[in-house]
Amino acid sequence: MLSSRLPSCSSGRRFRNLYPCYRSYSSPPTPQHSIYISKSTNPYFNLSFEDWFVLFRHKAPDKPLLLLYRDDSCVVIGRNQNPWKEVNLSALRAREGIPFIRRRSGGGTVYHDLGNTNFSIHLPRTSFDRHLTAQVVLRAVRSLGIDATVNDRNDICVGKEKICWSAYKIVSQRAYHHGTMLISTQLDTLGDLLHNTKDTMETKGVASVRSPVRNLQQFKPTVTHEAFVDAVIHEFREEYEVRAVNDIIGEDNCKDIEYIQDGMLELPSWDWAYGQTPEFTYTVSQAFEWGTVKAKIRSKHGLILDCDLSVSNTDSQVVSMSAVLQDCVNSTDSRLKEVERALQGRKYGFVSAMDILNGNKTGTRVKKDVAFWLESMMNS
Repeated sequence: MLSSRLPSCSSGRRFRNLYPCYRSYSSPPTPQHSIYISKSTNPYFNLSFEDWFVLFRHKAPDKPLLLLYRDDSCVVIGRNQNPWKEVNLSALRAREGIPFIRRRSGGGTVYHDLGNTNFSIHLPRTSFDRHLTAQVVLRAVRSLGIDATVNDRNDICVGKEKICWSAYKIVSQRAYHHGTMLISTQLDTLGDLLHNTKDTMETKGVASVRSPVRNLQQFKPTVTHEAFVDAVIHEFREEYEVRAVNDIIGEDNCKDIEYIQDGMLELPSWDWAYGQTPEFTYTVSQAFEWGTVKAKIRSKHGLILDCDLSVSNTDSQVVSMSAVLQDCVNSTDSRLKEVERALQGRKYGFVSAMDILNGNKTGTRVKKDVAFWLESMMNS
Protein backbone atom coordinates (compact mmCIF):
# COMPACT_ATOMS: atom_id res chain seq x y z
CA MET A 1 0.00 0.00 0.00
CA LEU A 2 1.25 3.50 -0.80
CA SER A 3 2.42 5.57 2.10
CA SER A 4 1.31 9.12 2.81
CA ARG A 5 4.80 10.45 3.46
CA LEU A 6 5.67 13.65 1.59
CA PRO A 7 9.27 14.91 1.59
CA SER A 8 9.93 18.56 2.18
CA CYS A 9 9.84 20.54 -1.04
CA SER A 10 13.04 22.30 0.07
CA SER A 11 15.11 19.15 0.34
CA GLY A 12 16.37 19.38 -3.24
CA ARG A 13 17.60 15.78 -3.18
CA ARG A 14 19.24 14.47 -6.32
CA PHE A 15 19.00 10.82 -7.25
CA ARG A 16 21.08 10.68 -10.40
CA ASN A 17 23.38 7.62 -10.34
CA LEU A 18 21.68 6.17 -7.26
CA TYR A 19 20.95 3.14 -9.44
CA PRO A 20 23.69 3.16 -12.07
CA CYS A 21 23.17 -0.41 -13.31
CA TYR A 22 21.29 -0.52 -16.60
CA ARG A 23 20.67 -3.53 -18.77
CA SER A 24 21.73 -3.29 -22.40
CA TYR A 25 18.82 -2.82 -24.79
CA SER A 26 20.13 -5.15 -27.49
CA SER A 27 17.59 -7.85 -26.61
CA PRO A 28 13.82 -7.79 -25.95
CA PRO A 29 12.42 -6.67 -22.56
CA THR A 30 12.35 -9.43 -19.97
CA PRO A 31 10.07 -10.20 -17.01
CA GLN A 32 13.00 -9.76 -14.60
CA HIS A 33 12.72 -5.99 -14.88
CA SER A 34 10.19 -3.55 -13.44
CA ILE A 35 11.59 -0.17 -14.56
CA TYR A 36 11.92 0.69 -18.25
CA ILE A 37 13.43 3.81 -19.78
CA SER A 38 12.89 4.36 -23.50
CA LYS A 39 15.74 5.82 -25.50
CA SER A 40 13.45 6.30 -28.48
CA THR A 41 11.74 9.64 -29.05
CA ASN A 42 9.38 8.21 -31.66
CA PRO A 43 5.86 8.78 -30.25
CA TYR A 44 4.39 5.95 -32.32
CA PHE A 45 6.85 3.52 -30.76
CA ASN A 46 6.55 4.82 -27.20
CA LEU A 47 2.74 4.84 -27.20
CA SER A 48 2.62 1.36 -28.74
CA PHE A 49 5.18 0.03 -26.27
CA GLU A 50 3.21 1.55 -23.39
CA ASP A 51 0.02 -0.15 -24.53
CA TRP A 52 1.81 -3.48 -24.92
CA PHE A 53 3.37 -2.85 -21.52
CA VAL A 54 0.00 -3.08 -19.77
CA LEU A 55 -0.64 -6.38 -21.57
CA PHE A 56 2.73 -7.94 -20.56
CA ARG A 57 2.02 -11.61 -21.18
CA HIS A 58 5.16 -12.75 -19.36
CA LYS A 59 4.95 -10.44 -16.33
CA ALA A 60 2.85 -11.49 -13.33
CA PRO A 61 -0.12 -9.10 -13.06
CA ASP A 62 0.61 -8.45 -9.38
CA LYS A 63 4.01 -6.86 -10.16
CA PRO A 64 4.40 -3.06 -10.41
CA LEU A 65 5.92 -1.59 -13.57
CA LEU A 66 7.30 1.84 -14.46
CA LEU A 67 7.96 3.31 -17.91
CA LEU A 68 9.61 6.66 -18.62
CA TYR A 69 10.06 8.27 -22.04
CA ARG A 70 10.16 11.47 -24.11
CA ASP A 71 8.63 12.11 -27.52
CA ASP A 72 9.46 14.29 -30.48
CA SER A 73 6.93 17.08 -30.98
CA CYS A 74 3.35 15.83 -31.36
CA VAL A 75 -0.18 16.41 -30.08
CA VAL A 76 -1.71 13.41 -28.30
CA ILE A 77 -5.48 13.22 -27.92
CA GLY A 78 -7.47 10.89 -25.68
CA ARG A 79 -9.06 7.65 -26.87
CA ASN A 80 -12.57 9.16 -26.93
CA GLN A 81 -11.81 12.65 -28.18
CA ASN A 82 -12.57 14.65 -31.32
CA PRO A 83 -9.45 15.98 -33.12
CA TRP A 84 -11.43 18.75 -34.85
CA LYS A 85 -12.62 19.95 -31.45
CA GLU A 86 -9.37 19.50 -29.53
CA VAL A 87 -6.62 20.44 -31.98
CA ASN A 88 -5.96 23.57 -34.01
CA LEU A 89 -5.42 21.55 -37.18
CA SER A 90 -4.58 24.61 -39.30
CA ALA A 91 -1.76 25.54 -36.91
CA LEU A 92 -0.67 21.90 -36.79
CA ARG A 93 -0.36 21.68 -40.58
CA ALA A 94 1.64 24.91 -40.58
CA ARG A 95 4.27 23.19 -38.44
CA GLU A 96 5.59 20.49 -40.72
CA GLY A 97 6.46 17.23 -39.03
CA ILE A 98 4.22 17.59 -35.95
CA PRO A 99 1.45 14.94 -36.04
CA PHE A 100 -1.52 14.44 -33.80
CA ILE A 101 -1.91 10.93 -32.39
CA ARG A 102 -4.89 9.26 -30.75
CA ARG A 103 -3.66 7.26 -27.77
CA ARG A 104 -5.43 4.19 -26.39
CA SER A 105 -6.20 5.59 -22.95
CA GLY A 106 -8.79 8.17 -21.97
CA GLY A 107 -8.24 11.67 -20.69
CA GLY A 108 -7.60 14.96 -22.43
CA THR A 109 -5.33 16.35 -25.12
CA VAL A 110 -1.65 17.03 -24.38
CA TYR A 111 1.36 18.33 -26.26
CA HIS A 112 4.60 16.34 -26.24
CA ASP A 113 8.10 17.52 -27.08
CA LEU A 114 11.59 16.88 -25.74
CA GLY A 115 10.92 19.46 -23.03
CA ASN A 116 8.51 17.21 -21.19
CA THR A 117 8.83 13.74 -19.70
CA ASN A 118 6.18 11.03 -19.73
CA PHE A 119 5.77 8.52 -16.93
CA SER A 120 3.56 5.43 -16.79
CA ILE A 121 2.91 3.50 -13.56
CA HIS A 122 1.34 0.04 -14.04
CA LEU A 123 -0.24 -1.87 -11.18
CA PRO A 124 -2.59 -4.79 -10.51
CA ARG A 125 -6.17 -3.75 -11.17
CA THR A 126 -7.27 -4.82 -7.69
CA SER A 127 -4.85 -2.47 -5.94
CA PHE A 128 -4.83 0.41 -8.44
CA ASP A 129 -5.67 3.81 -6.92
CA ARG A 130 -5.11 6.88 -9.10
CA HIS A 131 -5.01 9.18 -6.07
CA LEU A 132 -2.17 7.22 -4.52
CA THR A 133 -0.08 6.79 -7.67
CA ALA A 134 -0.22 10.57 -8.10
CA GLN A 135 1.52 10.84 -4.72
CA VAL A 136 4.52 8.90 -6.04
CA VAL A 137 5.07 11.50 -8.77
CA LEU A 138 4.26 14.37 -6.42
CA ARG A 139 6.95 13.23 -3.99
CA ALA A 140 9.43 13.09 -6.88
CA VAL A 141 8.64 16.69 -7.87
CA ARG A 142 8.81 17.93 -4.28
CA SER A 143 12.14 16.18 -3.80
CA LEU A 144 13.50 18.44 -6.56
CA GLY A 145 12.70 21.48 -4.43
CA ILE A 146 9.36 22.49 -5.99
CA ASP A 147 6.34 23.13 -3.78
CA ALA A 148 3.80 21.14 -5.80
CA THR A 149 0.37 19.76 -4.91
CA VAL A 150 -2.21 17.41 -6.44
CA ASN A 151 -5.60 18.83 -7.46
CA ASP A 152 -8.97 17.08 -7.41
CA ARG A 153 -8.36 15.73 -10.94
CA ASN A 154 -5.03 14.18 -9.86
CA ASP A 155 -3.06 16.69 -11.91
CA ILE A 156 0.10 18.03 -10.32
CA CYS A 157 0.13 21.80 -9.89
CA VAL A 158 2.15 24.63 -8.40
CA GLY A 159 -0.42 27.02 -7.04
CA LYS A 160 -3.24 27.10 -9.58
CA GLU A 161 -0.97 26.37 -12.54
CA LYS A 162 -0.70 22.85 -13.90
CA ILE A 163 2.70 21.27 -14.51
CA CYS A 164 1.46 17.76 -15.31
CA TRP A 165 -1.52 16.04 -16.98
CA SER A 166 -2.75 12.57 -16.08
CA ALA A 167 -4.79 9.85 -17.81
CA TYR A 168 -5.69 6.25 -17.01
CA LYS A 169 -6.51 2.90 -18.54
CA ILE A 170 -7.76 -0.41 -17.13
CA VAL A 171 -7.20 -3.61 -19.07
CA SER A 172 -7.96 -7.11 -17.83
CA GLN A 173 -5.98 -7.63 -14.61
CA ARG A 174 -3.85 -4.50 -14.87
CA ALA A 175 -4.31 -0.72 -14.83
CA TYR A 176 -2.04 2.23 -15.39
CA HIS A 177 -1.69 5.89 -14.58
CA HIS A 178 0.35 7.89 -17.06
CA GLY A 179 1.15 11.55 -17.29
CA THR A 180 3.14 14.28 -19.00
CA MET A 181 5.41 16.42 -16.82
CA LEU A 182 6.25 19.85 -18.25
CA ILE A 183 9.93 20.61 -17.66
CA SER A 184 11.07 22.96 -20.43
CA THR A 185 8.44 22.45 -23.11
CA GLN A 186 7.65 25.05 -25.77
CA LEU A 187 4.59 26.60 -24.13
CA ASP A 188 3.91 28.98 -27.03
CA THR A 189 3.66 26.03 -29.43
CA LEU A 190 1.52 24.15 -26.91
CA GLY A 191 -0.85 27.13 -26.69
CA ASP A 192 -1.14 27.52 -30.46
CA LEU A 193 -1.77 23.85 -31.21
CA LEU A 194 -4.31 23.31 -28.43
CA HIS A 195 -6.20 26.56 -29.09
CA ASN A 196 -9.56 25.81 -30.67
CA THR A 197 -12.63 28.02 -30.99
CA LYS A 198 -15.25 25.58 -32.31
CA ASP A 199 -17.79 26.44 -29.62
CA THR A 200 -20.72 25.29 -31.77
CA MET A 201 -19.27 21.81 -32.28
CA GLU A 202 -21.15 19.46 -29.96
CA THR A 203 -19.46 16.13 -29.42
CA LYS A 204 -20.38 12.95 -27.58
CA GLY A 205 -16.70 12.46 -26.85
CA VAL A 206 -14.64 13.64 -23.90
CA ALA A 207 -13.71 17.33 -23.85
CA SER A 208 -10.41 18.53 -22.43
CA VAL A 209 -10.38 20.74 -19.35
CA ARG A 210 -8.31 23.82 -20.21
CA SER A 211 -5.95 25.08 -17.50
CA PRO A 212 -3.03 27.52 -17.24
CA VAL A 213 0.28 25.65 -17.40
CA ARG A 214 3.91 26.22 -16.40
CA ASN A 215 7.23 24.43 -16.75
CA LEU A 216 9.17 23.04 -13.79
CA GLN A 217 12.13 25.15 -14.89
CA GLN A 218 10.05 28.30 -14.36
CA PHE A 219 10.09 27.40 -10.65
CA LYS A 220 13.58 25.90 -10.51
CA PRO A 221 15.82 26.46 -13.59
CA THR A 222 18.21 23.62 -12.74
CA VAL A 223 15.59 20.85 -13.08
CA THR A 224 16.28 18.54 -16.03
CA HIS A 225 14.71 15.51 -17.68
CA GLU A 226 17.41 13.31 -16.14
CA ALA A 227 16.82 14.67 -12.65
CA PHE A 228 13.07 14.09 -12.90
CA VAL A 229 13.57 10.55 -14.21
CA ASP A 230 15.92 9.72 -11.35
CA ALA A 231 13.52 11.20 -8.79
CA VAL A 232 10.54 9.21 -10.09
CA ILE A 233 12.59 5.99 -10.18
CA HIS A 234 13.70 6.59 -6.59
CA GLU A 235 10.15 7.12 -5.33
CA PHE A 236 8.86 4.13 -7.31
CA ARG A 237 11.58 1.88 -5.86
CA GLU A 238 10.90 3.11 -2.36
CA GLU A 239 7.14 2.64 -2.61
CA TYR A 240 7.08 -0.79 -4.24
CA GLU A 241 10.38 -2.16 -2.89
CA VAL A 242 11.78 -2.72 -6.36
CA ARG A 243 15.46 -3.64 -6.49
CA ALA A 244 15.97 -4.91 -10.05
CA VAL A 245 18.19 -2.87 -12.36
CA ASN A 246 16.61 -0.48 -14.85
CA ASP A 247 16.01 -1.69 -18.39
CA ILE A 248 16.87 0.60 -21.31
CA ILE A 249 14.59 -0.13 -24.27
CA GLY A 250 14.40 1.12 -27.85
CA GLU A 251 12.92 0.31 -31.22
CA ASP A 252 15.70 -2.12 -32.14
CA ASN A 253 15.04 -4.57 -29.33
CA CYS A 254 11.28 -4.52 -29.93
CA LYS A 255 11.31 -5.07 -33.67
CA ASP A 256 10.19 -8.70 -33.25
CA ILE A 257 7.24 -7.88 -30.97
CA GLU A 258 4.31 -8.04 -33.37
CA TYR A 259 1.87 -6.16 -31.11
CA ILE A 260 4.19 -3.13 -30.98
CA GLN A 261 4.93 -3.17 -34.70
CA ASP A 262 1.22 -3.41 -35.54
CA GLY A 263 0.49 -0.57 -33.12
CA MET A 264 3.05 1.68 -34.79
CA LEU A 265 1.30 1.11 -38.12
CA GLU A 266 -2.20 1.57 -36.72
CA LEU A 267 -1.71 4.84 -34.80
CA PRO A 268 -1.11 7.07 -37.88
CA SER A 269 -3.81 5.37 -39.97
CA TRP A 270 -7.03 7.22 -40.86
CA ASP A 271 -9.12 4.41 -39.37
CA TRP A 272 -7.57 4.97 -35.93
CA ALA A 273 -6.70 8.69 -35.92
CA TYR A 274 -10.00 9.92 -37.41
CA GLY A 275 -12.21 6.85 -37.73
CA GLN A 276 -12.47 6.42 -33.95
CA THR A 277 -13.96 9.89 -33.45
CA PRO A 278 -17.23 9.82 -31.47
CA GLU A 279 -20.35 11.28 -33.02
CA PHE A 280 -20.50 15.07 -33.22
CA THR A 281 -22.64 17.84 -34.70
CA TYR A 282 -21.20 21.08 -35.99
CA THR A 283 -23.44 24.05 -36.68
CA VAL A 284 -21.87 27.02 -38.45
CA SER A 285 -22.93 29.82 -40.79
CA GLN A 286 -21.33 32.00 -43.44
CA ALA A 287 -22.50 35.21 -45.12
CA PHE A 288 -22.19 35.53 -48.88
CA GLU A 289 -23.13 38.35 -51.26
CA TRP A 290 -26.29 36.49 -52.15
CA GLY A 291 -27.31 35.34 -48.64
CA THR A 292 -26.29 33.63 -45.41
CA VAL A 293 -25.90 29.86 -45.34
CA LYS A 294 -26.28 27.79 -42.19
CA ALA A 295 -24.79 24.31 -42.16
CA LYS A 296 -25.53 21.59 -39.62
CA ILE A 297 -23.18 18.66 -40.18
CA ARG A 298 -23.46 15.40 -38.28
CA SER A 299 -20.54 12.98 -38.30
CA LYS A 300 -19.68 9.67 -36.64
CA HIS A 301 -16.44 7.68 -36.82
CA GLY A 302 -15.03 10.29 -39.16
CA LEU A 303 -17.79 9.94 -41.78
CA ILE A 304 -20.44 12.54 -42.58
CA LEU A 305 -23.83 11.10 -41.73
CA ASP A 306 -25.81 14.02 -43.08
CA CYS A 307 -25.65 17.74 -43.70
CA ASP A 308 -28.53 20.19 -43.51
CA LEU A 309 -28.03 23.44 -45.44
CA SER A 310 -30.38 26.42 -45.31
CA VAL A 311 -30.12 29.97 -46.68
CA SER A 312 -31.59 33.28 -45.67
CA ASN A 313 -31.56 36.58 -47.59
CA THR A 314 -31.99 40.11 -46.33
CA ASP A 315 -34.05 42.61 -48.35
CA SER A 316 -30.96 44.72 -48.98
CA GLN A 317 -29.12 41.72 -50.41
CA VAL A 318 -31.93 40.92 -52.84
CA VAL A 319 -32.26 44.52 -54.04
CA SER A 320 -28.52 44.86 -54.69
CA MET A 321 -28.22 41.60 -56.64
CA SER A 322 -27.64 41.61 -60.36
CA ALA A 323 -30.20 39.87 -62.52
CA VAL A 324 -27.77 37.01 -63.19
CA LEU A 325 -27.11 36.52 -59.48
CA GLN A 326 -30.82 36.63 -58.68
CA ASP A 327 -31.37 33.83 -61.20
CA CYS A 328 -28.72 31.78 -59.37
CA VAL A 329 -30.34 32.42 -56.01
CA ASN A 330 -33.74 31.38 -57.34
CA SER A 331 -32.34 27.85 -57.70
CA THR A 332 -30.53 27.92 -54.34
CA ASP A 333 -32.59 25.18 -52.67
CA SER A 334 -31.94 22.64 -55.37
CA ARG A 335 -28.21 23.50 -55.47
CA LEU A 336 -27.88 23.10 -51.71
CA LYS A 337 -29.61 19.73 -51.88
CA GLU A 338 -26.98 18.65 -54.40
CA VAL A 339 -24.28 19.69 -51.94
CA GLU A 340 -25.96 17.79 -49.12
CA ARG A 341 -26.07 14.62 -51.21
CA ALA A 342 -22.43 15.04 -52.29
CA LEU A 343 -21.28 15.20 -48.64
CA GLN A 344 -23.14 12.19 -47.30
CA GLY A 345 -20.85 9.27 -46.47
CA ARG A 346 -17.61 11.15 -47.16
CA LYS A 347 -14.73 11.55 -44.72
CA TYR A 348 -15.15 14.70 -42.64
CA GLY A 349 -12.22 17.04 -43.18
CA PHE A 350 -11.10 15.19 -46.30
CA VAL A 351 -13.69 16.52 -48.74
CA SER A 352 -12.50 19.00 -51.36
CA ALA A 353 -14.62 21.58 -53.15
CA MET A 354 -14.05 19.62 -56.36
CA ASP A 355 -15.47 16.51 -54.69
CA ILE A 356 -18.62 18.44 -53.85
CA LEU A 357 -18.81 19.91 -57.35
CA ASN A 358 -18.15 16.49 -58.89
CA GLY A 359 -15.11 17.94 -60.61
CA ASN A 360 -17.16 20.60 -62.38
CA LYS A 361 -15.28 23.89 -62.00
CA THR A 362 -18.04 25.77 -63.81
CA GLY A 363 -20.80 25.00 -61.31
CA THR A 364 -23.31 27.64 -60.28
CA ARG A 365 -22.15 30.60 -58.18
CA VAL A 366 -24.13 29.43 -55.16
CA LYS A 367 -22.87 25.86 -55.27
CA LYS A 368 -19.25 26.92 -55.80
CA ASP A 369 -19.32 29.43 -52.94
CA VAL A 370 -20.75 26.88 -50.55
CA ALA A 371 -18.42 24.09 -51.69
CA PHE A 372 -15.24 26.10 -51.18
CA TRP A 373 -16.49 27.42 -47.82
CA LEU A 374 -17.28 23.91 -46.57
CA GLU A 375 -13.88 22.62 -47.66
CA SER A 376 -12.10 25.41 -45.76
CA MET A 377 -14.33 25.09 -42.70
CA MET A 378 -14.00 21.32 -42.31
CA ASN A 379 -10.21 21.46 -42.80
CA SER A 380 -9.70 23.95 -39.99
